[in-house]
Amino acid sequence: MLNSTINLLTIRSRDIDRAVRFYEALGLSFQKHSHGQGPQHYCSDNAGVAFEIYPLEPGKLPTTDTRLGFAVSSLKIATSRLSALGARLIVPPTDSSWGRRAVVVDFDGHRVELTSKAL
Repeated sequence: MLNSTINLLTIRSRDIDRAVRFYEALGLSFQKHSHGQGPQHYCSDNAGVAFEIYPLEPGKLPTTDTRLGFAVSSLKIATSRLSALGARLIVPPTDSSWGRRAVVVDFDGHRVELTSKAL
C-alpha cells in the first residue's frame, strides 16, 4: 500500500507582497526565498506543508483555478481581518455538517475556503 500526504502547494500572484498580507491575516508566517537563478518568492512551512507564493510570469495568468482551504481557529476573526484588507467574501460564515464555513477571494482571484469547528 502506498500512503501519500501533500507537502507542497504553489500559487502565482501578480503582487506577491500583497498576497502574503492576505495569507498572513490567516495566521501564516512567510520567509522570502530564492533557489539558484529562480525568482524570489515567499514560503510558509506549516505542519510539514510548504505553501509558496511565486510571482506571476509575464504573459501568464494567476493560478486561480486552484482552490485553497484553511482550517482556522476563529472564522469570525479570519473573515474580519480579510475584509479589513479589502478581500471579497463570497460565501458568508454558515454552519455545515463539518463545522462553520466561509469562502473568500484573495487579491488574485483564488477562492479560499475557511472552516472552523462548530461551537
